[in-house]
Amino acid sequence: MIHRLDDVIALFDGLFMSSHRTRLVRGEDEPIYLPADASHPWHRVIFAHGFYASALHEISHWCIAGARRRQLEDYGYWYQPDGRDTGQQREFESVEVSPQALELLFSRACGLRFNVSVDNLGGEAEVDREAFRSRVEARATRYETEGLPQRAEAFRTALAAFYGERLPLEEALAVGRRCLEGSPEPA
Repeated sequence: MIHRLDDVIALFDGLFMSSHRTRLVRGEDEPIYLPADASHPWHRVIFAHGFYASALHEISHWCIAGARRRQLEDYGYWYQPDGRDTGQQREFESVEVSPQALELLFSRACGLRFNVSVDNLGGEAEVDREAFRSRVEARATRYETEGLPQRAEAFRTALAAFYGERLPLEEALAVGRRCLEGSPEPA
């Protein structure tokens, strides 16, 4: 199965450009979320280095962020880069469980291999990658049992329709858009 960046961009933009004024943008460097401003009429989910997995990961963060956080650069969070100590790494992992759980579900929906990211190659903290993976998988299971956030469900549904059922783009988008109908998502 071929995972083209143009396809994931078309799926995301097709679902959320008109409904949430948000676009998925291929970036060069580090990923970032930028809200609309005087120069840009669209909010931008910018993923790193043209990597498909980075796109899914950044979309996961966007799907979790509430309306207020989506008005702030990088959702108002400060990112501690590679090189974290034990406490910083523990905090990083605690906030990354939910987005990586969504990323896992998105990866499954499109038939892409998923790898957890502990993202601390130069840090002094010992990282238990398997324990973190277990927490991510447990959270993904809980999402499946309790339900995904509305935008996440719409995106996962569109991915599954496009990649799993091999529906044409417009039909996959129609399936995903149905998840956005009805009750509005919480802020």
